[in-house]
Amino acid sequence: MSEEWNTRTKLVHSGTKRSQWNEVSEAIFLTQGFVYDTAEQAEARFIKAEPDEYIYARYGNPTVAMFEERMAAIEGCEAGFATASGMAAVNGALMAFLSAGDHVVSSRALFGSCLYILDEILPRMGVEVTLVDGRDLDAWNAAIREDTKLVFFETISNPALEVVDIKSVSKMAHAVGALVIADNVFATPVYSNAVEQGVDIVVYSATKHIDGQGRALGGIILGPQELIRGKVEAYMKHTGGAMSPFTAWIMLKGLETMDLRVRAQSDTAAKLADALAGHEKLERLIYPGHDSHPQHALVMSQMGNGGTMLAFDVKGGKEAAFRVLNALKIAVISNNLGDAKTIATPPAATTHQRLPQDQKEMLGITPGLVRLSLGIEDPDDLINDILQALTHA
Repeated sequence: MSEEWNTRTKLVHSGTKRSQWNEVSEAIFLTQGFVYDTAEQAEARFIKAEPDEYIYARYGNPTVAMFEERMAAIEGCEAGFATASGMAAVNGALMAFLSAGDHVVSSRALFGSCLYILDEILPRMGVEVTLVDGRDLDAWNAAIREDTKLVFFETISNPALEVVDIKSVSKMAHAVGALVIADNVFATPVYSNAVEQGVDIVVYSATKHIDGQGRALGGIILGPQELIRGKVEAYMKHTGGAMSPFTAWIMLKGLETMDLRVRAQSDTAAKLADALAGHEKLERLIYPGHDSHPQHALVMSQMGNGGTMLAFDVKGGKEAAFRVLNALKIAVISNNLGDAKTIATPPAATTHQRLPQDQKEMLGITPGLVRLSLGIEDPDDLINDILQALTHA
């Protein structure tokens, strides 16, 4: 692979390994184990497996390795470990580096399952967690201590699209020797500059834009060779969170078209934001790429684009929002995102339903909030669909 390739070329070709038959499409190695020529070779491989040497599918697989290498290439990282789901990636990235007595600082605006790990699981394991307003640099500075072990945040939060200043927070964390882990799903690998801006470990739910077609669950943890092939790999392979070879093949196929899909989705999101700005049925419009977003300048400096996700708050609360959702003809109601199909989600009633009411209010997850993941349908058709649905609010 040439380091001079641009992202779109890397998405198609990076990490490709061909068998003796020299196939065009990547081969799927559907096997749980591997045969050794001799007992001596088996012993040597268990002592230290070299690149392209495999032991067991939970440890590594040629198809999975292709996906890991391709993702590492486009993210600008040295290595990756592919996981069974996005939450397996989040959990693995945190657990691999934390022990009882450690201190973690995290943004408070997170996906519900991420909050569960930080609020419930880590404290149960003896890890102290401090949650802060991710937009507030003073709050980060006050919370990060000399003994802080790790900092975690979503670069753009789910679902209210708050933006974290990656460079500034990473600098604060590194000043005390803390590791920086970022969930970069909403930014996407297409617009991501998280590693360049100071993040040590990047996690993705590959279920989202990477597959992007609603077919499979998957995730990946990306970072320096020493960390990924050290603590992350050791934790993941012994706890069983590895990606299946068939899923890895699906993700490889998704990567080939991801740049095209994400750019089209982002263009549609920007057009829809313009169409919805100032709409009489909305309390607020939330799109980082629109100049009405309070962190518009920051997201443009970090990503150069507002991304594929948009949210709006319908006047009249839950009942009005549900009428809008039920009136949609093209956009589907679901709780996934990053799909080729436009997906509408009411977070307060679904993905963040179990949060206490005061937390929902603090995070801006109102009863009338609708999160939209824009698909690749015709932009005018989608805009017309959303506008007609809003007449039912």
